Amino acid sequence: QVQLVESGGGLVQAGGSLRLSCAASGSTFSINVMGWYRQAPGKQRELVATITSGGTINYADYADSVKGRFTISRDNANTVSLQMNSLKPEDTAVYYCKASTVWLGILSAYWGQGTQVTVSS
Repeated sequence: QVQLVESGGGLVQAGGSLRLSCAASGSTFSINVMGWYRQAPGKQRELVATITSGGTINYADYADSVKGRFTISRDNANTVSLQMNSLKPEDTAVYYCKASTVWLGILSAYWGQGTQVTVSS
């Protein structure tokens, strides 16, 4: 089991910045991918960014809509952050942290409770 707690959401004006953090606890040794997803009202949850740990190298991937503005990082073994710059009103959503694990050949996914990001125009 992995528990995830997000923090850092809030209200910001367009063009501003926010930094989200996600702290993992529990069976964190089994985590191979961590990521951020978001869900706006009336829309499906969508991928924002993921980071995959490959030994000493981390591989990041981004949705086209956030490339060049958002940066995902693995701060330590149990924490992943999302630096969001040049925010737009369309970035308004609840942001969720997700951890994907592999243990004894079994794939699992865990989600945080979500943190609200609101960008005013």
